[in-house]
Amino acid sequence: MNDNLFTNVMARFNLRFAVETVRRLQREDPETYAAMIERLSFDPAEADEWARAADGMCVPYSDEVGIHPQDAHFLEREMWDLEATPPEQKPLLLHFHPLVIYRFQVIKQTDVVLALLLASDEFTRPEKRRDFEYYDALTTGDSTLSAVVQSVIAAEVGYRELAYRYFSHSLRVDLDDLHQNSADGVHIASTGGVWMALVQGFAGMRDAGRQLRFDPRLPAHWGSLSFKLEWRGSRVRVTLEQQRITFELVEGDGPLFVEVREQTVEVRAGSLSEVLLEDQGPDLGVFRGLSAGILPREGDTGVVPDLAVEVPIVTTSIPIRVPEE
Repeated sequence: MNDNLFTNVMARFNLRFAVETVRRLQREDPETYAAMIERLSFDPAEADEWARAADGMCVPYSDEVGIHPQDAHFLEREMWDLEATPPEQKPLLLHFHPLVIYRFQVIKQTDVVLALLLASDEFTRPEKRRDFEYYDALTTGDSTLSAVVQSVIAAEVGYRELAYRYFSHSLRVDLDDLHQNSADGVHIASTGGVWMALVQGFAGMRDAGRQLRFDPRLPAHWGSLSFKLEWRGSRVRVTLEQQRITFELVEGDGPLFVEVREQTVEVRAGSLSEVLLEDQGPDLGVFRGLSAGILPREGDTGVVPDLAVEVPIVTTSIPIRVPEE
């Protein structure tokens, strides 16, 4: 695999953050900066090399399809038709050899879509929508880590009903034993993802650029959502309602500064900061594409079948999805 988008985007993020940190330390605390250079045998020219490497990082994009390919050759592969794949053949990794699966446009869990969340300020809203729509039909959901991220991005781009369906699916992973393996242990990472779906999805929280921002997407049938956040040594209570969002400093001296749809809000101890909301973001209606991750599935029976190793034979029976014009 060459130029995996998630790997390159996150490598670029870390390189730029390292450059920013080193230069800020040099500017604001020269004594500590000098100690760091001595302790690590750090050559200041290295930071410049990191910056050049970040600027030269390849982030794949297809002008023809209008999306970010998962890697340099992803769009050259045929599409696996997950809608035509029977439930008894899921999860795919327990029924098909990896060497077969990796030859198709099909993914176990979000990859590009996760990058849209973690590096949210590096992609435009239209780009996020096109990427989400494309990959939702190719993501099997065999990993419980996937639906929470799909919920967050679906909420951001405006697919409210689908965002709630993915959230509900994640919430019920262990409650309803959706993967038929909860007896082996609950899915702790997915549970943390439920929190992400609430706070980053429905409350629309982001922290790009080390700035706390909110762009709410509260479900229409919810009256409110409330939670607390630790931010730079202080604790703030956030309460989201259909017509407003409020912030209250419950621990710490403050003040804190947050943004709500590009409006800066100062949060001080002893007072409630409020921002009125005209709406809960865009509403694109019902998602008309294929959400493969929540298609019917047989689940894990605890028995691993024999893997198909005859690649030419197996590939002839795999349903192929024809790309839409």
